[in-house]
Amino acid sequence: TSGSVLSGKSQTSECFEYFLMHNSVNAMLRKVAVAAASKPHVEIRQDGDQFYIKTSTTVRTTEINFKIGESFEEETVDGRKCRSLATWENENKIYCKQTLVEGDGPKTYWTRELANDELILTFGADDVVCTRIYVRE
Repeated sequence: TSGSVLSGKSQTSECFEYFLMHNSVNAMLRKVAVAAASKPHVEIRQDGDQFYIKTSTTVRTTEINFKIGESFEEETVDGRKCRSLATWENENKIYCKQTLVEGDGPKTYWTRELANDELILTFGADDVVCTRIYVRE
């Protein structure tokens, strides 16, 4: 949809701490991240294939701008710099592959899918998947 805006808050979150543990985030930082991320707020602006996504928690705010099919820089959930490439998986779902700029780590990706009035966000690291569902505000 051209020029659309979605604003929502997290309703459910599954496996986030396990996902962080798989990414070698230490125990203290995991506890802080899980507490801070328990009620994140997301804002998505879309104009055709151009996206702006802002995610806010009590500890951190991240913003990314990207165009489907063009690589861009962002950070993985655990803060490592990566090159990402987002593609349409279907008309309602974006798949984004992340490649670390330096160092080794799990193969990571995220997806965002609109289903009814919910935004379903998944983070993947190798075979570990975290799912977060946002409801429209």
